[in-house]
Amino acid sequence: MPDTIFSKIIRGEIPCHRVYEDAHVLAFLDIFPLSRGHTLVIPKEPAVTLDALSDEAAAAVGRVLPRICRGVLKATGATAYNVLQNNGAAAHQAVFHVHFHVIPKYEDGRGLGLGWKAGKLGDEGAELAKQIAGAL
Repeated sequence: MPDTIFSKIIRGEIPCHRVYEDAHVLAFLDIFPLSRGHTLVIPKEPAVTLDALSDEAAAAVGRVLPRICRGVLKATGATAYNVLQNNGAAAHQAVFHVHFHVIPKYEDGRGLGLGWKAGKLGDEGAELAKQIAGAL
């Protein structure tokens, strides 16, 4: 795994504005926020993408993520939020350490904007579901 800004933050080599920390998870404010309160939640376990993360580290993030979301909403007064998680450069991942963005959305539109170009699941649905289930 590459040495990233997040691994340096975990080791204390780079400062951050911490909002939560335990033995497995660190949450801190994004220094390039999309909106006020934009918070990053990262596992301390080194993994580039979510599929490479251990079940234990994923569970630790999963236990904390709702609590962070509630805290961000309460502290900012935002009415909604997005949780964003990218895996790989083609999926717009910029820091190659698993991380979740909690991005408050405000009535004035500040926050994450999305373009969603939905397709339609065709006849391949049953076979594709069977292949994915088999890969688990």
